[in-house]
Amino acid sequence: MNNIFSNKSSMAPQRSLLRALGWSESEMNKPIVGIICAQSDIIPGHNHLDMIARAVSDGVLAAGGKPVIVPSIGVCDGIAMGHKGMRYSLPSREIIADSAEILATAHAFDACVFVGNCDKIIPGMLMGAIRLNLPAIFVSGGPMLAGRKDGEKLSLSSMFEAVGAYTSGNIDEEELSRFECTACPSCGSCSGMFTANSMNCLTEALGMALPGNGTVPMVHAARIALAKESGEAVMKLLEQNIRPRDILTPTALKNAERVDMAIGASSNSVLHLLALASELGFTKEQLSVDTMNEISAGTPNLCRLAPAGNYYIEELNEAGGISAVIRTLINANLFDGSAMTVACKTQDELTKNARVKNSDIIRPVDAPYSPYGGLAILKGNLAQEGSVVKKSAVDPKMYRHTGPARVFDSEEEAMQAISSNQINKGDVVVIRYEGPKGGPGMREMLSPTSSIIGAGLGDTVALITDGRFSGATRGAAIGHVCPEAAAGGVIGVVQEGDLIQIDIENCRIDLLVLEEEIAKRLKSFTPKEKPVEGYLKRYRALVTSASDGAVFKKF
Repeated sequence: MNNIFSNKSSMAPQRSLLRALGWSESEMNKPIVGIICAQSDIIPGHNHLDMIARAVSDGVLAAGGKPVIVPSIGVCDGIAMGHKGMRYSLPSREIIADSAEILATAHAFDACVFVGNCDKIIPGMLMGAIRLNLPAIFVSGGPMLAGRKDGEKLSLSSMFEAVGAYTSGNIDEEELSRFECTACPSCGSCSGMFTANSMNCLTEALGMALPGNGTVPMVHAARIALAKESGEAVMKLLEQNIRPRDILTPTALKNAERVDMAIGASSNSVLHLLALASELGFTKEQLSVDTMNEISAGTPNLCRLAPAGNYYIEELNEAGGISAVIRTLINANLFDGSAMTVACKTQDELTKNARVKNSDIIRPVDAPYSPYGGLAILKGNLAQEGSVVKKSAVDPKMYRHTGPARVFDSEEEAMQAISSNQINKGDVVVIRYEGPKGGPGMREMLSPTSSIIGAGLGDTVALITDGRFSGATRGAAIGHVCPEAAAGGVIGVVQEGDLIQIDIENCRIDLLVLEEEIAKRLKSFTPKEKPVEGYLKRYRALVTSASDGAVFKKF
């Protein structure tokens, strides 16, 4: 298990540089474990990751390795929301993957521990781990606690909806300030089943993290213990030569999609699982938007956490966590327990003692919240390659809806109309040119959806976009419409007042315009191109459709 720098003759120049770091002779001979840590003073979910990384380091040292902590960038989607910074969130995923590949390869790491917490950071790190294919394990910083105001639980989603209520005149500035000061009471990933917590939970389902990674709160001592155990576990992975591609099989990704549907995870998880499938070289038969819909149709929705319900991640943890969800699905023959994990055990072995401790939070398979998964892929003439909706967070009254299109070519235009009370009951708000190419960057749009909810229109107004939504979004919000407007998709030729029919029950979304008229519009259609420079210009040139995970083109 010695590293390449243990060769005293051929590596003498490199060893001299390691001597400059104060490395001892015994350290020169130990396996180097890169702890790729996304600590940041600007992201609440990452502010404390240096503490997590140090605990991982302790575990690596205890198991005989040489830990080295190196950085990763990250974007807080909540802080980036609603301005041009959000255009950089999804594109950061590719840079995170690239930087992990560069750091670990250039410095000849023998194994890696990925320490992140939020949104695009975890998916980017997973993509990097796949490329490197070194023994690797994931450790999150843990979720924040739910906020409390007047006895009611709050989250970041509540905060954005409060802005909508304020804009509509339903609350005053003083009440808005009370929301602001109580919604986020601790560091950690935002407290509901939003994108960050969704992905941290799915690392358990994928087999890339130890039990508790997705749900143990940031403030619990168990989070530090888990980090130490993960440091020890990566040394065992190295010893047994178990690598990410041994764990991340088609079965593992389908297992993750089962859990995704059972817990009602963020719609962004679809984007990221597709990106992992692309990184692994899987075919569309192995995993695509179509296979996801098949899995959803056969997977009961067992959990309704915020924004879909009134439970939070800390309560899912108390109810048994993701291990209890996996055990429930294994017992129902809906999850393949033979899949390997970073614990060097199968999922069946790892979760054999897991039990549901609160059947209101994790429902039984025979008494679910609904018989199908929390997400649905909608197709139709408006989304020939697919679109995504978090079905579990939609008011059932909006499962079927037909209404006139209110068309906007950017989030800002839509927000102006919503905030000035120009949206009426029954409307279908269409926001286009916000896709991977059109944005560019495929912004999350929590502000428009939250403003609609805050204005009391959540059970009468739908919103569709070629962009995407935060995991904190609820309501009839349909994102990832593909092909996007910038790629010549039908969403680009929708006109004000056109009727749009949404049928979530039957996974359909259609523009109720004659096909001949649609063809005529498309023939004369020239997509808009927003002026951008720097990284976003390169990103637009390289990025693929959201139906392929919005990854870079393969050359």
